[in-house]
Amino acid sequence: MHAIQLESVLTCPACGHVETLTMPTDACQWFHECPACKTLLRPKPGDCCVFCSYGSVPCPPIQQARTAGESGCCGTRD
Repeated sequence: MHAIQLESVLTCPACGHVETLTMPTDACQWFHECPACKTLLRPKPGDCCVFCSYGSVPCPPIQQARTAGESGCCGTRD
């Protein structure tokens, strides 16, 4: 069993700003404002949260689902 990663590197699609954030373990984060350009990030269609769309690591609920052999709420992601 793999340990759940709680930190993800979020990259703003508008300006490329990169920041390391701690992800919530009990919810999907729908919005995040880029501190550099103030763009409000939202999940891409089919993703449950901004971490699944723009992060280096999918959110903890998705990581847990994949560990259990399920796809989770975001479908498949390589």
